[in-house]
Amino acid sequence: MSSFLTDKQIQHLYWRTGFGISPSELKRARTFSKEEIVDHLFSESSGITNLSLDFGILQKDPKNLSREERKELRKLRNQKMLDLNLLWLRQLAESKQVLREKMTLFFHNHFAVRLKTPRAALHLNNVIRKNALESFGDMLLEVSKSPAMLLFLNNRQNRKNNPNENFAREVMELFTLGRDNGYTEKDIKEAARAFTGWNFNKQGIFVFRQKHHDFGSKTILGKTGNFKGEDVIKILLEQKQTAKYITEKIYKFLVNERINPTRLEKLSSIFYETNYNIEALLRGVLESDWFYDHENIGAKIKSPIELIVGLSKPFNIHYKNPKVLLYLQRKLNQVLFFPPNVAGWKGGKSWIDNSTLMLRLKLASVALNNGVIEINDTADSEMTTMMKEKYYNKMKSQMQKRVKATPHWEPFLDAIKQKSRQQLIDYVLQPNLSKGAQEVISTIDERNTKNFIIELMSLPEYQLC
Repeated sequence: MSSFLTDKQIQHLYWRTGFGISPSELKRARTFSKEEIVDHLFSESSGITNLSLDFGILQKDPKNLSREERKELRKLRNQKMLDLNLLWLRQLAESKQVLREKMTLFFHNHFAVRLKTPRAALHLNNVIRKNALESFGDMLLEVSKSPAMLLFLNNRQNRKNNPNENFAREVMELFTLGRDNGYTEKDIKEAARAFTGWNFNKQGIFVFRQKHHDFGSKTILGKTGNFKGEDVIKILLEQKQTAKYITEKIYKFLVNERINPTRLEKLSSIFYETNYNIEALLRGVLESDWFYDHENIGAKIKSPIELIVGLSKPFNIHYKNPKVLLYLQRKLNQVLFFPPNVAGWKGGKSWIDNSTLMLRLKLASVALNNGVIEINDTADSEMTTMMKEKYYNKMKSQMQKRVKATPHWEPFLDAIKQKSRQQLIDYVLQPNLSKGAQEVISTIDERNTKNFIIELMSLPEYQLC
């Protein structure tokens, strides 16, 4: 039997599966049932729009370049990493394939790779996007064979008689079973032997180098055989713990940090029994009644990317210098393609500290009302170093003045012109309001609609979805 959602529930669905919903989209969505809206989300995301960059000289072998050309190559590589970041950020904000992009963002953090190698980073991102709503097993195998993963976790150095355990350890600890869940150090060592010989050629295509592979018998998770890497992946997917671990991470991402054990068990079974079909798992969440319960609405702290993209979407914000978005990511502690480590970003309450909270609360006025923002870099990082090479000082000077952004208010204002004060509050803010927020809102004159919206987006409650 079809069921219909309230506006608040529709917004909840669109924030968790994307980056919010515009007033005009919300008006259309309320005429459809929950099941029809969920079907529409999957239908919109059935296509795949890969990221694409022209790498030019980066495709040449450095050995064939002059010293000066190699120097330019390093600069270009850094620049292309920054271009890739902005390219994906724009796609997140503009794509209609919102569910696919949102799950690409999830798995971007699950398979967290940090490289200054733009071709490998782009390839991995597209691999994840291709599989983001399909088979986790296919994704796991393809990601494991990607140049980015082979580089990042040193599997090119993994050879018989001198195995490198990095990838074998992380594929169990972070990508499938979860830390300390049913495997031993012996399993890791044996699995590392199975992954020996996995490499890629100059064209970035996976190759299996037989002379580097250990063909001896191995025992992994209780099974013995002359295993190769593909066999290890298959063995890991046979473990129900893998389904449970991935399901739990997706539950926290889509639903709530607080896990309901009964629901988790049911969803894990769906995932396992459908051979790790991601769409089947997501439908198990999105088509349920409990997903829309009050306890799950406004219970999640927006990640920096969710905050930036969610603010940009309804206003189609144009930044005069898009590179300012790199600084915002940097200061909010989530830079696309630069996770802190192989475990990825922790999420949740870790997004908020004294410095990030102040910028978060000011972001709406900065982007929508040409507000002032100050950059005060106290730490260094690969990203900061890369940015300094070309335009760091110039951008820092500009950012201490104003972020020059042009929001397109007209379509937004036209879509909300019939809404009451309370309807505007309900549209902008997902959670229930604190007494402090209610007092602040009571002092705002809603007759200045732009200012009213910006003030609502400057409240702590806007940090939640």
